[in-house]
Amino acid sequence: QVQLVESGGGFVQAGDSLRLSCTASGRTFSMYTMGWFRQAPGLEHEFVARISGSDDSTGYRDSVKGRFTISRDNAKNTVYLQMNSLKPEDTAVYYCAAGRWATVAIGQYAYWGQGTQVTVSS
Repeated sequence: QVQLVESGGGFVQAGDSLRLSCTASGRTFSMYTMGWFRQAPGLEHEFVARISGSDDSTGYRDSVKGRFTISRDNAKNTVYLQMNSLKPEDTAVYYCAAGRWATVAIGQYAYWGQGTQVTVSS
């Protein structure tokens, strides 16, 4: 079992930055692909970014490329999402998730955090 706890959300103005953190329990954190997903009101969860456990390769949804950066610190069992140049359309609850495969498919992530709210005002 892996337990995930997100932090770092908040209310910001358009153009501001936030860094989300997600800390995992367990001794096998480095083995997992870690992903960030988000859910805006009335919409389904959507993939944001992921980082592989095997080679730290990363992937992003097109709308966040160049603005968001995912990284991990295996010594701290923590994955980060640095979000720059935030836009109102980035407003959502952000979730971190852990899975075995480097994929954007939400169903492949077995473990999920409780989410953290990010609100971007124009």
